[in-house]
Amino acid sequence: MDKSTDTGADTGADTEVVIVGAGPTGLVLAIDLARRGVRALLVEQAEGLFPGSRGKGLQPRSLEVLDDLGVLPAVLAAGAPYPLMRGWEGAEPQGEWDMMARSEPTEQVPYANVLLVPQFRTQELLYERLRELGGSVRFGTALTGFRQTGDAVEAELSTGETVRAAYLVACDGGRSTVRRALGIGMTGETVDPRPMLVADVRLAPGTVVDRGNWHLWATAPGGGVALCPLPGGEARDEPGDELFQLVAGFEDESAVVDTSPEGVRALLTARTPLAPEDVAEVRWSSDFRARAAMADRFRDGRIFLAGDAAHVHSPAGGQGLNTSVQDAYNLGWKLGRVLRHGAPAALLDSYEAERQPVAADVLGLSTRLHRASTAGRAAQRGSEVQQLDLGYRDSPWSVETRPGLPEDALRAGDRAPDGPYGAGRLFDLFRGPHLTLLAVGVPLPPLPASPSLRTAHLPAYEAYGTGLFLIRPDGYVGWAGPDAEGLDAHLANLGEAPVGARV
Repeated sequence: MDKSTDTGADTGADTEVVIVGAGPTGLVLAIDLARRGVRALLVEQAEGLFPGSRGKGLQPRSLEVLDDLGVLPAVLAAGAPYPLMRGWEGAEPQGEWDMMARSEPTEQVPYANVLLVPQFRTQELLYERLRELGGSVRFGTALTGFRQTGDAVEAELSTGETVRAAYLVACDGGRSTVRRALGIGMTGETVDPRPMLVADVRLAPGTVVDRGNWHLWATAPGGGVALCPLPGGEARDEPGDELFQLVAGFEDESAVVDTSPEGVRALLTARTPLAPEDVAEVRWSSDFRARAAMADRFRDGRIFLAGDAAHVHSPAGGQGLNTSVQDAYNLGWKLGRVLRHGAPAALLDSYEAERQPVAADVLGLSTRLHRASTAGRAAQRGSEVQQLDLGYRDSPWSVETRPGLPEDALRAGDRAPDGPYGAGRLFDLFRGPHLTLLAVGVPLPPLPASPSLRTAHLPAYEAYGTGLFLIRPDGYVGWAGPDAEGLDAHLANLGEAPVGARV
């Protein structure tokens, strides 16, 4: 896809939010703002979408996000379950094992397992959804400078334009030019000083490397090699395509990684049973050293950092892309409430307060998994990587007023579980840019639904207990109480008319 396919509808016009970078983070944020009626200009310096498979695992919580954004059916159709691992010693296949702990879906957790989808396909589907909502991407357009005034950000683009916006969000990756221009440091460490190669390769049909397994040569000369089959479902794959993601490690810290097609082909034929003619095509390749680092702050005035611009991870455990998508999901509804509903600008302070601790926890997890795997102790990935247990209980915007709750009770700040509701499910009720007031086993306050606040009543439900629950647009419980006392104040802080004004 080149930039001529999408020149953007906001050319030369002032907008409300400038988003820098059309990776998964920027695309999710643009989708969320588009469905809220917020004008956003998404600029991407590359001529098209990212072409590689890099982040290939979508965790259950991210699948819930994509459900809300209206893109999940297409993602499920394009993805596949992770295959079993198969070890190899040279040309001899060894045993199989499962890297992923698998669960059955439940009423409360409808998407129980990680889904294998190459990043390029995830981005294509997000882009299609953005276009459906009337949004666009300005490809081939870089941010060349910016300055903040008291009430706006002025963004200078490589086209010569200067765009004035209320806010700017940097989704421009681990080498973020915005972060560097702001002088925000990154605190972290090198997880592994040895280089790694990641590439997308198309193998000729009928090789010893079948698509039924994720293949691992852990003791290959020079460093381990893994080949993971990538699901199809995208137009450029022809029948018979055998597309795999290659990840290769290097034992020598000083190794120079050859990312050329010839270099990738030579590595595969040296470390695996594949012959040169078995590697039909090298579609994309890159090298990296695993690093874990987090920006010292996620906000500077009217400018926010999201995704890899705010935190970089080891790929172990599939946390980077997922955490980045959820950054955008956390920030999008808050920008919408401030720009469209008159919520106080202080609501935007909660973005850093909520996402920075999550990023710190996820960085620690990714680092532990990486070091365990490179030390030969690769553990099965369980619920700790699914991100369903992440929440915001310590956020000043999570208000819990029910007394005497048991230790394991659902509380303000927790993910709102799914469950039956009428002929459908609670996630159907929550889906959209609105707040949801859920009365569970208690009377619903007498207020009519508004376009930005839905109401519903349920009998007592074990996943929730009893009480009133105000569900945020990102699917977390924002306020909970035994009755409506205190609800007015919380709604007002979100730019919503209080209960008393609606009776």
